[in-house]
Amino acid sequence: MENALERLAIIEMIDRYMLSLDESELDDEWAESFHTEDVTSSTPLGDGAGLVGLAEGTRVALGRYQRTQHFASGHIVEVDGDAAKVRWNALMIHVHLDSTQEARGEEPGGHFDVGGIFEGEVVRGATGWRFRKLDVRPVWFNGQPPIFEAAS
Repeated sequence: MENALERLAIIEMIDRYMLSLDESELDDEWAESFHTEDVTSSTPLGDGAGLVGLAEGTRVALGRYQRTQHFASGHIVEVDGDAAKVRWNALMIHVHLDSTQEARGEEPGGHFDVGGIFEGEVVRGATGWRFRKLDVRPVWFNGQPPIFEAAS
């Protein structure tokens, strides 16, 4: 029964994380509430290690859109004491900025959708479960990605 309760707590943390991408202020407090200090990540936009810059990088990535909506389903959680391996499917909808649509000569409301898999490891600490490793792997795309500004 204990493993079932731990699995539920981890799934709730995952769901709160996915909702937070759309509804929260993505600041250092946000990063600390979901990640360990030594978190590692791998996404299509790059790899990361540690909390420094995590919130800012997430804010910049999602700031390329007017709105986003992230869905999680099919949670797989394998608890082993104070650690667990996690995996879930995700549908990520990204509504383009009006300026992106205008630059493309298109009507507002266009979006870039991604179906993917999140996979990683969570650990239990004094403040609950946190991601120690989180990898995002796209499986499919629909629509055009955002316009990326050239590096100076």
